[in-house]
Amino acid sequence: MVSEAKVEKLQNDSANTHSQLNNCNALVKNLYEDKASSQREYDLVLNDLKVLTAESELATAQSELATAESELTIAEQAKRLIRLQNVTQSQRDVMSKLKNSIADALMNYKTDELYVYIKDGKVYVSLAENLLFKSGSDVVDPKGKEALKSLAQVLNNTNDISVMIEGHTDNVPIKTQLFKDNWDLSTARATSIVRILTNDFSFDSNRITASGRGQFHPVKTNETDEGRAGNRRTEVILSPDLKVIYELLYQYSD
Repeated sequence: MVSEAKVEKLQNDSANTHSQLNNCNALVKNLYEDKASSQREYDLVLNDLKVLTAESELATAQSELATAESELTIAEQAKRLIRLQNVTQSQRDVMSKLKNSIADALMNYKTDELYVYIKDGKVYVSLAENLLFKSGSDVVDPKGKEALKSLAQVLNNTNDISVMIEGHTDNVPIKTQLFKDNWDLSTARATSIVRILTNDFSFDSNRITASGRGQFHPVKTNETDEGRAGNRRTEVILSPDLKVIYELLYQYSD
């Protein structure tokens, strides 16, 4: 017969074993929970790594695209600049050829009557008062009309050239029934030449303008007779069409 002491010992051993088993189960449970938590943390870290990798790849792609666009922009700007230089040089050549053609057409006139030159990319034909007008008059003399006829023959064969007629005087005041001052006289003389070129010699009226400058743009001193005579002049200013150049400059500035 088993004694009560043995029964009690068995019961205690069983309780201890059960307690240890519970502890083991709790430990296992904790281990599973730790594993699950670690897995979640691992998954989060892995996801963050994927996001960072994707962002890095995107940044690299954007950088490569920006570099490619920058290189393309530089290349495009270089092409525009070369084109601008070519157009500019072409216009210089056209104006130089036009200047030579006009000089050839007017070669029979003396240098104190007219001269032809290029300034700031424009062709200037400077016609002295003694070739075109009597003193204080806006009526063009026959000899002046012949010069304008020769000039018109060249101009009528040009394209993309605009013409400005500028009248100039010396600083000696004028006041007559026809002209209140030098502004009046210089404007009237420029207008007379415009009418002759358009009405008599068929130059395109859409391409020509009259302007009076009075005594305010002298090319010589007004202190001498010779200087004042040089300032009494009419200038025919021929300008190239700058539309293409303006367009290229606008593109280049972008």
